Amino acid sequence: MAWEFNGKSPIFKQINDIIISKIIKGDYKSGEKLASVRDLAVEAGVNPNTMQRALSEIEGTGLLTTLRGDGRYITEDKELIGKFRQRFIEESTAEFLGKMRALDFSKDEIISIISKINM
Repeated sequence: MAWEFNGKSPIFKQINDIIISKIIKGDYKSGEKLASVRDLAVEAGVNPNTMQRALSEIEGTGLLTTLRGDGRYITEDKELIGKFRQRFIEESTAEFLGKMRALDFSKDEIISIISKINM
């Protein structure tokens, strides 16, 4: 089944977000070999060149490593993965709070709303 993309940002950036999310969630385990570019492109329903561009950008972050002739692997640096996880939390929270402030919700109202949500 193809991955779902929106028109808000380039596909390769959305692929980055999906793969990084899978790494920080643990869907892709530390030290695990990633599927080939072609296989990932088929899974995502995108052109292999688009997938290659996305993976190259992620590799630049250190979350992926290429072993020549053997493919790409998820980093074994759990501290780096933790930093990406923390950054995701902070960015998502800031985005949520920005939307709530734009709607003139007070801090107490936001806390009340969050406390009522079943997680």
